[in-house]
Amino acid sequence: MIPRKEYINWLNDWREEQVIKVVTGVRRCGKSTLIKLYIDDLKQKGVSDEQIVSVNLEDIEYDHLLTYRALYDYIKDKLVDGKYTYVFIDEVQQCESFERAVDSLFIRENVDLYITGSNASLLSGELATLLTGRYVEIQMLPLSFAEYYSSVSVEGRNRNQIFDDYLTYGSFPYVATLRKERPIVSTYLDGIYNTILVKDVATRKNINDISVLESITKFLCSSIGSPISAKKISDSLNSAGRKISSGTVDQYLRALCDSFVFYKCDRYDIKGKQFLKTLGKYYIVDTGLRDLLVANSESDLGHLLENIVYLELLRRGKKVHIGKIAEREVDFVTSGTEGVAYYQVSATTLDENTLQRELEPLQRITDNYPKFLLTLDEISATANYSGIQKINLLDWLLDK
Repeated sequence: MIPRKEYINWLNDWREEQVIKVVTGVRRCGKSTLIKLYIDDLKQKGVSDEQIVSVNLEDIEYDHLLTYRALYDYIKDKLVDGKYTYVFIDEVQQCESFERAVDSLFIRENVDLYITGSNASLLSGELATLLTGRYVEIQMLPLSFAEYYSSVSVEGRNRNQIFDDYLTYGSFPYVATLRKERPIVSTYLDGIYNTILVKDVATRKNINDISVLESITKFLCSSIGSPISAKKISDSLNSAGRKISSGTVDQYLRALCDSFVFYKCDRYDIKGKQFLKTLGKYYIVDTGLRDLLVANSESDLGHLLENIVYLELLRRGKKVHIGKIAEREVDFVTSGTEGVAYYQVSATTLDENTLQRELEPLQRITDNYPKFLLTLDEISATANYSGIQKINLLDWLLDK
């Protein structure tokens, strides 16, 4: 199992705090493995087996617990008097009316409760109403490049070759263990893709027309890093003979984001300091899935790098938006505990015209927050252009 240190640290930070710990993320990103790793960590710290109750509701062994009453009674009978019991419910959304069981377990003494799910909607509606202010969430992603790099054999390969694999085959944890041969990886990813589309998107959102859902998914994949609207997708599908309204497209887009297949990045007017409601961008959770669904070309590289940087910024706890300054665009504007920062991403800026084009939007920003230009160019040290730092992307991803 690949260590997921940041997530383990997060769980430890919240251990025995009186809140429900909620781990969400796309299917097969490593949530179940994280629970196993954390249980091992607890045992190493002296927690006994009887203090741990772990239920994976996707395991046929627990089919009898798919109603809230059965789930609650099963776990209640295993609680240890006078000691903390650590309760883990994996893929909790499989249980009908699970929020009732979760709420009842939460109010019992000495219960440290952890749940995972593959759909953002598990934190909407009744559960959110019941548990307002009583849960904390971490959105788990597939492997970062640093995690991937540390988990694969580097013998005979340089980091650029390993990064090419990361871009092409993606970052799902099991992919890191597979032979890097397209048929093998594609078969595995195709299984994930179809399961997500049917179980996590279509079934949960009552979508009957899978072919239209697939068309929208492929449209988003081919438009990574480009401004998108529901109307634009609707117009494209209608012109191809698939009649669908922009309102229905919008519902499908929300369903894909709720299942963590795509993330929507909204635009922010840097000068006007306001969020814009139109023409956001969509980034896919795993570039291997994109490679599975659409043919790549050399012109895609810049957008794929944007996708990698966007996900990494999320991993680092940033709120991320597309920046607008006059008629120009800054790839990402981030905010967080460390303040604001601006990022441009480009495959290469060795050509002087390309360099000036990438620097120009950042040069228009008059505040003193950090500004970064991330590229694949090999540079011996960080270059500085009047306060704009040019950094090798792989150095940045590996946090060097």
